[in-house]
Amino acid sequence: MDAVAHIPRYNLNEEDEKKLILREYRSLLKALKSKLKPGDKNLVRVAFEMAAEAHKTMRRKSGEPYILHPIAVAKICVQEIGLGVRSTICSLLHDTVEDTDITLDDVQREFGTEITKIVDGLTKISNIIDVDASQQAENFKKILLTLTDDPRVILIKLADRLHNMRTLDSMKREKQLKISSETVYVYAPLDHRMGLYNIKTEMEDLAMKYMEPDVYKDIARKLAETKKERTKFINEFIKPLKDKIEKAGVNAEIYGRPKSIHSIWNKMKKKAVDFEEVYDLFAIRIILDSPPEKEKEDCWKVYSLITDEYNPSPERLRDWLSNPKANGYEALHTTVMSGYGKWVEVQIRTKRMNEIAEKGLAAHWKYKEGKVEENRFDKWFQQIREVMSSQETDSIDFLQDFKTSFLADEIYVYTPKGDVKMLPVGSTALDFAFAIHSAIGAKTIGAKVNHKLVPISHKLHSGDQVEIITSNKQKASEDWLKFVVTSKAKGRIRDSLKEEKRLVADEGKYALQRKLEGIDAQFSQQNLDELMQWYKQPSHVDLFYQVAIKNIDLRDLKKEYVTGGKIEFPKPVKPVQEKPEFIPHHQLAERKDTELVIFGESSDKIVYNLANCCKPIPGDDVFGFVTTGKGLTIHRTNCPNATKLLSNYGHRVVKTKWAKNKEISFLTGVKIVGMDDVGVVNKITNLISGELKINISALTIEAKEGLFMGNIRLYVHDKEELDELVQRLQNMQGIESVERYDTEEKPV
Repeated sequence: MDAVAHIPRYNLNEEDEKKLILREYRSLLKALKSKLKPGDKNLVRVAFEMAAEAHKTMRRKSGEPYILHPIAVAKICVQEIGLGVRSTICSLLHDTVEDTDITLDDVQREFGTEITKIVDGLTKISNIIDVDASQQAENFKKILLTLTDDPRVILIKLADRLHNMRTLDSMKREKQLKISSETVYVYAPLDHRMGLYNIKTEMEDLAMKYMEPDVYKDIARKLAETKKERTKFINEFIKPLKDKIEKAGVNAEIYGRPKSIHSIWNKMKKKAVDFEEVYDLFAIRIILDSPPEKEKEDCWKVYSLITDEYNPSPERLRDWLSNPKANGYEALHTTVMSGYGKWVEVQIRTKRMNEIAEKGLAAHWKYKEGKVEENRFDKWFQQIREVMSSQETDSIDFLQDFKTSFLADEIYVYTPKGDVKMLPVGSTALDFAFAIHSAIGAKTIGAKVNHKLVPISHKLHSGDQVEIITSNKQKASEDWLKFVVTSKAKGRIRDSLKEEKRLVADEGKYALQRKLEGIDAQFSQQNLDELMQWYKQPSHVDLFYQVAIKNIDLRDLKKEYVTGGKIEFPKPVKPVQEKPEFIPHHQLAERKDTELVIFGESSDKIVYNLANCCKPIPGDDVFGFVTTGKGLTIHRTNCPNATKLLSNYGHRVVKTKWAKNKEISFLTGVKIVGMDDVGVVNKITNLISGELKINISALTIEAKEGLFMGNIRLYVHDKEELDELVQRLQNMQGIESVERYDTEEKPV
């Protein structure tokens, strides 16, 4: 994980800097112009001057004046999210209380309670998630409480994160990885849930630029190369549609937009195809100018006109007009076959729907004015409040639960009476039961889905009608946590288990008390702490519980451990560590403690483990992770677990790079697909073992219907050697694809 290439330093003189700052400030005012009421301009100016004065000595990593950052955040809030004057003032001040001498009292005196409250919320979030050594998830609940209190806090924070991502080039490599991982793990899903699709897309693309730089550049290059051809195709596809829609008297704009690099990459991975095989590199968007009362009718009318011209795929129709997404997204999506034999996605929405799709929650407020009914965001906030009121889980678990419960796509499920319940994708019958009521969830023994009896672990689908079957004898089980996905269900199950555990622990507490009295030891805090450490229990309750269920044998407690009422166990003797002897070649590939990696700023070599989840080899972009009880583990930066580790445990990540060593081999694997032919196996093994002198550990070949699939495990010295092998195999006649795989299991 080396530092990024040197970026030319920012080098404007003082006069030019002042001009630049003033230019950016005027640009902000221009963007805000339509939203300014009498007196607002003066308030914005006061906020700008206060921030400029407070940050006057501060610089960003790039070298530019710090004040440019809050101005940029304010512009994103206005132009890309659709927020107004109050949010602009808060954006300009969002770092002042945390980083400068300005206090909340100063803000209160100048701008009043509303703005102070938002600035305070932003300061708390920064203290929670932006400190170098903090865990991303540690106080995530506080962020969510702020969200439900005033969502503008989160919207401004999302704008702040977007600008940080746009200016990430000036950061060190390890910092780029940590911030990008946090962005993908928390911020992009939050963008999605808030309805900010454009910002979500940009964040994902920028994160990918740093986490998967080679793939990102490759897809970006291919998109640029195919732009001319793509534009021609879009124009020819749109032309007959334009004619039809105009003839029908519908006022609409039609244009094509490319899919994001990140979404193309996801499709390539999901479908295991190359860039050239991804059919929907772009989407056609039709925006209608329709009055509110005719929106649905006009959208379906346009759908009919499209399907008259092109054949639709029935399975690819998405009706979010009748059932909008939980974040308010409304549209009609269909995929049709073009005249060139390519599938094309067409999105149909009105101007109002489009504004909500692009500006999410902020647009909702605009259209909510004058309406009495509770919108979907209000319901969502209420659900979060409900879950958080009883949550006492580990913060990492909570963050994961929150992601699956509140940031995932939704399904619509019906009660026996026809009431609709919205649940995250992957929800089970038990999740549904807890969604109805906690007491029903705790007593659930089964369910009827579409009138058929199913177990409580049965996964639900949109449109299912569910009837819950309960019993007063039923109790929550730890196994339930393995298949429920909603925060509410997990929280209630954990609460029940905790209560059950506490009752059992009371019996253990009584038994331990009697035992300590019998050996003349005090039932004191100090002694309990000593016992807790000796038996490696995380809390007193766990200690009592283990005593109660006989996992701790109290007969092991003897009088010789007691002095003056205090328990003192003998201190364990540390074993003497022997230096590992040198083991040559392929034997060393199986070793977990090979001295090969350099850490930190020094050139000290250190003993480490290679992660089984991604099997890094020299040349891979890697990071070190301090694993509890296992020491240092090396992961690839594109490891399936990297995002979670880097975002949640940034303080346990160690800067890492490979040392040069050609004497050591590493086990990896390649998957080969090609045309089945006589002698193909011989050609492959001759290339690997004969020409390239690479040792093969295992080889399996399966032939079916004229195709063969081979999985080869082999020892390589570094990534360079592996890349050469892959390239040589790809150039062989009859070989369709060659991919690296890294897990212990065979690739599917």
